[in-house]
Amino acid sequence: MSNRRNWLKQVVLGTIGLGLTSFETFANPSPENYIPLDVDKSPILLRSNENPYGPSPLARAAMQKSINSSNRYGWNLSEELISLIAKKNNVSDHNILLGAGSTEILDLVLQHTALKKGNYILAETTFNYWTFPSEKLGIKKITIPLTADKKHDLPAMLKAIDSDTKMIYICNPNNPTGTICDHEQLVSFVKEASKNAIVFVDEAYIDFTKEQSLSSLVIENKNLIITKTFSKMHGLAGARIGYAIAASSTIDELSALKSSPNLSVSVVSTAAAMASLNDEKFIKEVYSLNEEVKKYTIDQLTKLNLTCIPSYSNFIYFSLENYKKDFFKQLEANNIEGTKIYEENGKWTRITIGTMKEMQQFIEAIK
Repeated sequence: MSNRRNWLKQVVLGTIGLGLTSFETFANPSPENYIPLDVDKSPILLRSNENPYGPSPLARAAMQKSINSSNRYGWNLSEELISLIAKKNNVSDHNILLGAGSTEILDLVLQHTALKKGNYILAETTFNYWTFPSEKLGIKKITIPLTADKKHDLPAMLKAIDSDTKMIYICNPNNPTGTICDHEQLVSFVKEASKNAIVFVDEAYIDFTKEQSLSSLVIENKNLIITKTFSKMHGLAGARIGYAIAASSTIDELSALKSSPNLSVSVVSTAAAMASLNDEKFIKEVYSLNEEVKKYTIDQLTKLNLTCIPSYSNFIYFSLENYKKDFFKQLEANNIEGTKIYEENGKWTRITIGTMKEMQQFIEAIK
C-alpha cells in the first residue's frame, strides 16, 4: 500500500517536474491560448457537453505515467481515489462507490429500483437515456412536465409519489435545460420524498455552478443517492469515471449488484481523476472560460431573436421557434454537430458550449 501511495505522489509531483512544457497553453487562462486535445478534429462537436479543453495538464501527465502500471489491477489505487473523493465531499470512504462514468451508477440505481418493483418518477424533459431498459426490467416510468421556465416541478413530483414509487430522479443542474433547483427547496423536497422512496440526484454539472452539493446529506439520509462524474468539468468523458455518494448501507446494496465493486475503472483513468482533483487552477480556469463563452453565445443567440433559458451548465437550451432557416442543415453545411429538438412545442434544442472560436463559428453558421 505504501509503495502505491509513493507511486501516486511520483505521478502527481512528476507533472510539476515536467515544468508543464508540454502544456504551456494552459499557463494563460485566455481562451485563444487554450488548445483542445483534438485540435484537428472535424466536425466541431457541440452535442455531448464535453469539456473542449481536454483533461488538465496534471491529468494528462498522470495518464501517461500510469500506462506502465496497467498490467496490474487497480484495487489499491481505487482506494486512494475513494479517500480523495470522500474528503472533497465531506463524507467517509464507505459512502463512495466508483463507476465507469456516472452512466454505470445510473444503470446500477435503475437495477436497484427494479429489484423493488413498482415505479419511478422523473421530469419531462431531463437526461433519460439511462431509463431505456426500465420496461425490460419491469418497472414503470412516470414523467412530470417541467414548469414554464423549464425547471423541475418539485411540488408536482412530490404529489405524484404513491405506494408503488421506489425512486425519484432529479438532474441538477438539469440536462438539457441547464436550469437548477433552488437549494433550500430541493433540500426540503429530498427530506419529504425520501420518506417514501429513494431520491437520486444527478450532479454531473454542479461544478459549473456555485451551488452547494447535497452530498453531505447522505450521512443522515439512507434514501438519498448522489452521482457525480469526471466527464464534464474535468474533461475525462472518454476516460469513463464517475461515482455515487450514499449511506454506507446503500453503497453496500449497490455494490452487491457488481461482481467487482470499484474495479470497473482503469488504472489510467483512476490516476487521471486523482491528478485532476489536485489541479484546482485548471478547474478555476475552465469555469471562467465557460462563463465567458456562455455569455457571448447567449448574447449572440438573443440578437438573433432566439429565446434562451438561463444556463447553470456548459450548454444552452434555446428555442428555434423564431428561426427562419433549417437550423440543423445550417449546422451540417458548416460541419458542426448539435443535438436535436427536445420539445416540439417551442422547438427547443440544446448546444454545448465549446471554445470561443468554436462558438464564433457556430454563430456565423446559423446567421
